[in-house]
Amino acid sequence: MKDVSRTVEVERNQPAVTASASSSKTETAESHVHSAQPREIKIAHSPDSDDAFMFYGLATNKIRVNGYKFTHTLCDIETLNQKAMHEAFYDVTAISFHAYPYIQDNYALMACGGSVGEGYGPMIVASQKFSLSAVKKLKIAVPGMLTTAYLALRLFAPEIETAVVPFDKIIPEVQAGNFQAGLIIHEGQLTYGQSGLHKVIDLGHWWREETKLPLPLGGNAIRRSLGNDVMLKVTQALRDSIQHGLDNREAALSYAMQFARDLDTNLADKFVGMYVNERTLNYGEDGREAIRTLLTLGHERGIIPHPVKVDFVG
Repeated sequence: MKDVSRTVEVERNQPAVTASASSSKTETAESHVHSAQPREIKIAHSPDSDDAFMFYGLATNKIRVNGYKFTHTLCDIETLNQKAMHEAFYDVTAISFHAYPYIQDNYALMACGGSVGEGYGPMIVASQKFSLSAVKKLKIAVPGMLTTAYLALRLFAPEIETAVVPFDKIIPEVQAGNFQAGLIIHEGQLTYGQSGLHKVIDLGHWWREETKLPLPLGGNAIRRSLGNDVMLKVTQALRDSIQHGLDNREAALSYAMQFARDLDTNLADKFVGMYVNERTLNYGEDGREAIRTLLTLGHERGIIPHPVKVDFVG
């Protein structure tokens, strides 16, 4: 898969707050002077408005951690899944929850920063109306084999035939008639109707009906080799960044708009609200249960080849 990553330069000389590993409270960064070279933490996330909103505080240097420097790389989620699995290159990386079992030896899950669907999530859309039984017989364009969308699809329809298509090409491919249906993620969940497509099923709604749980879609993983202290500090920094975005919504949304593919401000605000909220700060007990349930079912149904042990940091 083509790597579409790019590194983001953070804004300098911005008023900042310093994150604490033990508390979400902050203090002015200017009161601390450090002569030691800061430790670089390499962060990677997808170029989506919700991820951009979460990382706004860190990416613009509004949130700082004394002694640490954060660099940001933006890359599509399936490439990040594969890179985490094969290289464990980034210190912090956005991943699909489906990818976690394949990287669990090298990474732990951060207890914040997840995108969770509260009765909504990836959708099968089509150029015409199909029944659920009919759509299971079609070849579906999917955004990647390690995406949580694909895992949910396989739980819904174990024998379904699929083909991998870049997530932002799925709607055009269905429109062009190359596929009768596609599995869409990200902003496509709000825009498919504008492309003349029909929703066949929302897998987030289906999952809620099946399990009474939210559908955990994407999270952030942190490299175990950083050590426990660093893992906790960096996790708290992300939590502070999320809180900063929620507390400064207009500015954070303005920053996120540069990544809001084909969305106006109102739709981008709606999309961000769907996936950046109080559960993004903390999954909660049912959120953690949902992650474990999703991955355990994936293993029991033969989709995930080995048992899963979920460790949360922070």
